[in-house]
Amino acid sequence: MSEFGSSLLAQRDEEEEEEGESGTHRPGQDVRQGFIGQNPFLEVPNPSCATEYKKGYVMRKCCVDPGGKRTPLGKRGWKMFYVTLRDMVLYLHKDEHGFKRNQMYDSLHNAIRIHHCLATKATDYSKKQHVFRLQTADQAEYLFQTSDSKELQSWIDTINLVAASLSAAPLPTPVGSQNKFQRPLMPVSHTKSNLREQLQDQENRIVWLERELEEHLAHIPEKGAKSRIIHDFVEKEAYLQFELKRYRTYAFLLRSKMAQFPELEPSLVETSIGEVEEPHERGDCAQFVPSAPSGAKPSGKRPLPDRYSYRAAIYRNNTKDDCG
Repeated sequence: MSEFGSSLLAQRDEEEEEEGESGTHRPGQDVRQGFIGQNPFLEVPNPSCATEYKKGYVMRKCCVDPGGKRTPLGKRGWKMFYVTLRDMVLYLHKDEHGFKRNQMYDSLHNAIRIHHCLATKATDYSKKQHVFRLQTADQAEYLFQTSDSKELQSWIDTINLVAASLSAAPLPTPVGSQNKFQRPLMPVSHTKSNLREQLQDQENRIVWLERELEEHLAHIPEKGAKSRIIHDFVEKEAYLQFELKRYRTYAFLLRSKMAQFPELEPSLVETSIGEVEEPHERGDCAQFVPSAPSGAKPSGKRPLPDRYSYRAAIYRNNTKDDCG
């Protein structure tokens, strides 16, 4: 374990001792949660059948809860976790043995879905170094502190690249009788598009969002307008600005990755993301293997270059252990 991880472990032990002395932690009040986030109807992903992209010790601070409500003051403290990014879920455990000890369902309330998320450097946060901000599709916001600037950039790029590559297209905006701003629905399912189609869709959305923002700013509410109208205007403007920033980041990362690995481009275009293991190697997890899109080559062994995928592209320059 690195010096950063050791120091964080010691800090966590001290915090647990303080909680035990103050009596704030009561085991009898623990609630076992079987879902991630606020929606109990969403299926919990199977981590044993997911692709692992990055892991390591980080500090986490909750700023905004899902739904956009500020986190209560007593729950905003920094806590150390061993974070594992598998598919589009950040699993947060006490240490690197979280999965081995079958602690998955005991810590699902700490897991974070990263579909349609955006990770950026927290340049406005000066209390700690090497901090990045994670804004999720359910309007939650977190701060993460890493060990150094290299790990900081690695976490940001990996999270954004996975989200850009795997997030499905947003669903249409809900329609209601009230004339108010509604956010589109962000599905948690994986996209069925290949990387080239994904990039094309994101570039089209950038053009559409730029036009929407320009039109929105051209109709500023009149002075003395109702507070609801002003609130909707400000909320929609903030949403359009955030979505533009997110899609521009996604498109930049996908263009850079495809240009960086030209030998992988045929496979990136013709196969689904994460298609590496064959079904017979996945055992009873075979149902989680993405199906090949239309136009893919028939079954049977393919030439070696065609069998590489996005995961190979990520780890080509990152062969060392990513523990922070």
